[in-house]
Amino acid sequence: MLVRLMYASRATAALTDGDLAAILKTSREHNPAEGITGLLCYSDGVFVQVLEGGRNAVNARYKRIVADDRHQDVVLLGYEEITERGFPGWTMGQVNLHRLNPALLLKYSETGRLDPYTMSGTAMAALFREMCASGAIAVS
Repeated sequence: MLVRLMYASRATAALTDGDLAAILKTSREHNPAEGITGLLCYSDGVFVQVLEGGRNAVNARYKRIVADDRHQDVVLLGYEEITERGFPGWTMGQVNLHRLNPALLLKYSETGRLDPYTMSGTAMAALFREMCASGAIAVS
């Protein structure tokens, strides 16, 4: 059974571009063996991530994230059974907020700044779908 899980968290320390690149590299190396695909967004110390895959694999990954001392204020934004993946070709895509039209953020949130703590899970999921359609996703 496939599931999609979306969460937000705050980084416990500031991340450099190199730190983020290392996180993405590790995800892209390990996710295929676990059957996990997804999308990661990091901005202003906040992570938003969508994970897709088998229920056991996604749940186990989420448990590791919650226990990871690099994350705090972890909040589950959405969890659902799915019939197909939204990101089947991405071992881990990355949202490039610099390529995103600020009006798109304003469409779903109180301000033009990404803040998943003030958005519903439904709004965050819709924003991610539009980000994918807009070409604001970088994959390697």
